[in-house]
Amino acid sequence: MAEPARVALFVTCLVDLFRPTVGFAAVELLQRAGCAVEVPRAQTCCGQPAYNSGDRADAKVIARQVIEAFAEFDYVVAPSGSCAGMIKVHYPELFADEPEMLAQVEDLSARTHELISFLVDVRGMAAVSANFEHSVTYHDSCSSLRELGVREQPRQLLQSVTGLALRELPRAEVCCGFGGTFCVKYPEISDKMVGDKAAEIAATGADAILAGDMGCLLNIAGKLSRIGARTEARHVAEVLAGMASDVPAIGKARV
Repeated sequence: MAEPARVALFVTCLVDLFRPTVGFAAVELLQRAGCAVEVPRAQTCCGQPAYNSGDRADAKVIARQVIEAFAEFDYVVAPSGSCAGMIKVHYPELFADEPEMLAQVEDLSARTHELISFLVDVRGMAAVSANFEHSVTYHDSCSSLRELGVREQPRQLLQSVTGLALRELPRAEVCCGFGGTFCVKYPEISDKMVGDKAAEIAATGADAILAGDMGCLLNIAGKLSRIGARTEARHVAEVLAGMASDVPAIGKARV
């Protein structure tokens, strides 16, 4: 019998600090897909904030740590399109002027995947065993959709969740206004964007908004709360792993 694929989970900063259950859900899903999962202790931020701010020097220092920490695994998987996109798409751009590093960077890029696309496209997962007796709508994050081509994969798996009713979100592909440092640099524009997004989400009447990026979800959850909408925000991995009923929604404390 072949050895299971050795997968390193890139936890991401936001999952680690704000929503560790997403990491546990990712491990559960990867194990169901026949993977041996490890979480390298040496991992750090992917360097995206520095990179997006134009600080290429610090971004490279951080990237070198990531490259070393994940060198020995068959795959690197992140429950975040933005972090996976940083490694897969932007690391090769970052090290384009260092030919001696580029081979290592391109190797890591080829092994790196967003969680749901990895499950569907690489491991061939077509359905999950989970129950979620709610209506949901789905937001496509910019990095997942535009950099990694993740759109149909989460919808395919959500269709297999018992009791779940998927209501498509108008303009699901439009940015929520988070954009990492964008929301800090341009708060008024960001607030207008997330305000429009929250209104469209509430108008679907769905019980929950799902997405694959914690940055989007934190931004959207905050705005939904401020406008008094009842819609909950949850990471898609928690629903697919059957863990959503066990944890409060993002931004909500368990009563």
